[in-house]
Amino acid sequence: MRITMVGSGYVGLVSGVCFADFGHDVICVDKVEAKIEALKNGVIPIYEPGLDALVESNYKAGRLSFSTDLAAAVKDADVVFIAVGTPSRRGDGHADLSYVHAAAREIAQASTGFTVVVTKSTVPVGTGDEVERVIREANPEADIAVVSNPEFLREGAAIDDFKRPDRIVIGTTDERAIEVMKEVYRPLSLNAAPLFFCERRTSELIKYAGNAFLAMKITFINEIADLCERVGADVQKVAKGIGMDKRIGEKFLHAGPGYGGSCFPKDTLALVKTAQDFESPMRLIETTVAINDNRKRAMARKVIAACGGSVRGKKIAILGLTFKPNTDDMREAPSISIIQALQDNGAEVHAYDPEGMEAARDLLGPVNYGQDAYSISEKADALVLVTEWDAFRALDFRRLKATMNNPLLVDLRNVYPKTEVTRHGFEYHGVGRAGGDA
Repeated sequence: MRITMVGSGYVGLVSGVCFADFGHDVICVDKVEAKIEALKNGVIPIYEPGLDALVESNYKAGRLSFSTDLAAAVKDADVVFIAVGTPSRRGDGHADLSYVHAAAREIAQASTGFTVVVTKSTVPVGTGDEVERVIREANPEADIAVVSNPEFLREGAAIDDFKRPDRIVIGTTDERAIEVMKEVYRPLSLNAAPLFFCERRTSELIKYAGNAFLAMKITFINEIADLCERVGADVQKVAKGIGMDKRIGEKFLHAGPGYGGSCFPKDTLALVKTAQDFESPMRLIETTVAINDNRKRAMARKVIAACGGSVRGKKIAILGLTFKPNTDDMREAPSISIIQALQDNGAEVHAYDPEGMEAARDLLGPVNYGQDAYSISEKADALVLVTEWDAFRALDFRRLKATMNNPLLVDLRNVYPKTEVTRHGFEYHGVGRAGGDA
């Protein structure tokens, strides 16, 4: 099929490349000329394992192309995906749909023949209705069907998620659109991909409800971790004990510095605002948002306490900046609040991240960046593990101790057992582990 992807950011690029790898003809469109030229030259604007190889192979095969000309890309398309950004709107926290509406207008003016227009962007309930209204207003003669098809891609594992999905949610009751969407995802049939068709508004809410539930799960185990520290229990064992219950499951039960990224913070806030607009407030989600915001600064206070109550004039080495491993995404990363709080309290911060330092430079103040964990730890008064990259899972503590001013590890991801660290002469502080130190 001929597919046009409007928006070549994270979701649009990954989705478009994977569709091309299925054998569809795909054009990825973006208004940023520099991004499109870079993609044509094989330069990928985001870090996602395996994406560069897929872009190269499908571009060379002629199934994948890049353009800034939306009208030309839409003209002969069977399906047009809207995958533009929907950031939190300044001032009120609602999802900013201006890019979605702008794309819809341009699509309406360029489409010829029957075209399925699919909102892949994460959008509030009712956006599909508004997109359809915008299209009808811009081109009353347009033969279109507006479909909701939310994405469920985890950064760092997006390609596998796209090709081996838990579910593919498609919101439409239009029979022609249903058949087209079946054909779009037909290449997944060998994997028995679970296509779930429902009403458009239901589909839109599934995305928000799913992210909000996972955010609540993360926040829940973080609060349990705080209680574990007070009562002398081990949050990792608590998590394992409750995760063995199939009704609960073990995923997203890892205590840490709170959630971040491009989805959970934005989507939970947008859901709260939508619920308020419909006079159906979601108290659980509101509380989740508040707890997560507070937790990031609380992790800085944990570091300060481990340093004896003050970090003024001390060198603190930070391992990991991105909100999770295997991505260069710094959006809403816990490291931002942690580092800012440490700097507010007089610390000199040095940091290293395998992929996130370039983006971090635009977000953080005066931070000293190093080449690896060891270079930033020289003469450090504390080492703080914030993001659990594989590169940090087998640190040489003998080497670290030989160069640090004070052998102290604050492990905010519970990567290491206390015994492994303390046998090398380190003081260890974890999260939610028997008084915070187990």
